[in-house]
Amino acid sequence: MEKITTYKREKPIIVKNINTGDVFSFKSMSNACEMLKIDMQNLGRILNGERKSFNGYNAFYAGSPVYNVIPVPVEKIRANSYNPNSVAPPEMKLLYQSIKEDKYTMPIVCYYIEEEDIYEIVDGFHRYTVMKKHKDIYERENGCLPVVVIDKDISNRMASTIRHNRARGSHSIELMTNIVSELVESGMSDAWILKNIGMDADELLRLKQLSGLASLFKDREFSKSEEE
Repeated sequence: MEKITTYKREKPIIVKNINTGDVFSFKSMSNACEMLKIDMQNLGRILNGERKSFNGYNAFYAGSPVYNVIPVPVEKIRANSYNPNSVAPPEMKLLYQSIKEDKYTMPIVCYYIEEEDIYEIVDGFHRYTVMKKHKDIYERENGCLPVVVIDKDISNRMASTIRHNRARGSHSIELMTNIVSELVESGMSDAWILKNIGMDADELLRLKQLSGLASLFKDREFSKSEEE
């Protein structure tokens, strides 16, 4: 039997009825073929672009991770060491109340570490924390959290975490500075950081100064033409 926590699955398939506009999501080609009475060969041709439609349907693979939410035991999920998002106690209380009343409406974004069989959080630490701290939530959800998996290296995971947080939350300057330090020390250019984190050159310089990195780069002039 397949473990439900395995994320390496066939991408979900989205099938659209051209005539009615109805849209269906299927976990696999075989599932789509069985339900819609489409033969697998022709569905495959639509999916790989050889033909646009068949019997009034077109189809495509789901492009976003959110189409492939999986249940993961909270014991197999862990925090990352670099998340600069912070939530004050009143907001955490509100988050608990929201999850208690509305249940989980957003999945946790994770990276799967196969050799450890562990899911490391990229976004959703506070939703994870609610389950860890509140027995009623844990029991109601049977100890599982909804998870989507992204497959990115550590630098891009850091960038993804920052993008999620900057869109909605407050930030720890200390941890933001630590992330910039790690990215610079791992060889990421200023241009890469500005593009992927979403900050301007002045903000990056301030964070470098706070981290003590500015002196290391005093002879390096930032240029938008830097190779990303």
